Amino acid sequence: MNPLEILKTAMANSFRSKLRTLLTILAIFVGAFTLTITNGLGTGISNYIDSQIAAVGSSNSFTVAKTDTSGNPASGPKKYDATTKVLAAGGRPGSTQLALGQADLDAIGAIPGITGVTPVTRLSPDFIQWNDHDKYQLSVSPLAGAQPQLAAGAPLDDSAAQPQLILPSSYVTPLGFADNNQAVGQDATIGITDATGIMHSITARITGIEQSALLGGGGAFINKSLSTALADAQGTGAPAASKSVWANVTASFAPSSAAQVNDMKGKLAAAGYTAQTLDDRIGTVKTVINGIIGVLDAFAVIALVAAGFGIVNTLLMSVQERTREIGLMKAMGMGSGSVFALFSTEAAFIGFLGSAIGSAAAIGLGTAVSGALARGPLSDLEGLHILAFAPGSVAGVILLVMAIAFIAGTLPAWRAARQNPIDALRYE
Repeated sequence: MNPLEILKTAMANSFRSKLRTLLTILAIFVGAFTLTITNGLGTGISNYIDSQIAAVGSSNSFTVAKTDTSGNPASGPKKYDATTKVLAAGGRPGSTQLALGQADLDAIGAIPGITGVTPVTRLSPDFIQWNDHDKYQLSVSPLAGAQPQLAAGAPLDDSAAQPQLILPSSYVTPLGFADNNQAVGQDATIGITDATGIMHSITARITGIEQSALLGGGGAFINKSLSTALADAQGTGAPAASKSVWANVTASFAPSSAAQVNDMKGKLAAAGYTAQTLDDRIGTVKTVINGIIGVLDAFAVIALVAAGFGIVNTLLMSVQERTREIGLMKAMGMGSGSVFALFSTEAAFIGFLGSAIGSAAAIGLGTAVSGALARGPLSDLEGLHILAFAPGSVAGVILLVMAIAFIAGTLPAWRAARQNPIDALRYE
């Protein structure tokens, strides 16, 4: 028999005992349904986290700070130098960290693989205001490769001479705008105090509205022009030396493998710097989620293994019922390999039916549930589709189930292939 004839015969034989085959398919259905749902859950959450991480910053960059060894007793006391420390994050009095200077920027930029180094200036604007409406506190962040998810408007133009910002959606109504679309294109005033206590006002164009983000800090993204304007205003009256030291820098690199990234980290560490990627700071979230999805997948696989025993039982009974038929086929010249292929194909076909129906049901129900959750309880997390079904993942589930079914069918197929045609023909 050629492969096509084997497939046709196997499909027909699968439904000789309809009830028994149906029960086996239902067992496979449960496992395939569960596995497809858990894969969809993992894909949906991973896609959302990836979009949130992209909105926070670039994945192809390090945040680099100077390694502070003063807390190590073995290193001994350090000689005081007023130019080596800057206020740490938050600007808390007494909380300082080692400063980076131009020499450090040059040293970091010389590390093989680093394509650019940008100092990070902490900007602390006092407020943002539109027209004569109320003023609200605001934190800002340079774009630095981030890709904010927009609810309205357009991305920032980092090369534009005009100061621009992307406003969080939570600011739209308080600032006096009717909706997101009205806010786009409007000019807002940002107030910032300089080192002498004088307030400066800077006008910036709102180019877009950022949708609410899980990992976002609630601040506005700003382009280089606005960042420079705010830094110049904030630094007015400050000592010149303070304008050339920074707490940390952003070091960019071309898309690289994990080994290359670790190599750059090692060279930076050897040079006295601590480097972290965005994944280092946020990747733990994905690790936990992947662990949870893995446990759920394990339960689905257990269900599939149980279904595999159902396939073994179904086909063993089929072999017993068709003993004389097998003997006749072998007496007419059908080889043991063809008999084995026939029963193995029958097992794989049953696996295909159960997995295809289970995956289709999971996609239909999952899509409906995901849409309902996005419109209801999860509406505050814009862009989150808790269940997302990637074609590759679904195809992988179907192939996995067919493989399990095929393996489960090998014992009955081997038993059928070993049948002696004379004994089989005498079988009652």
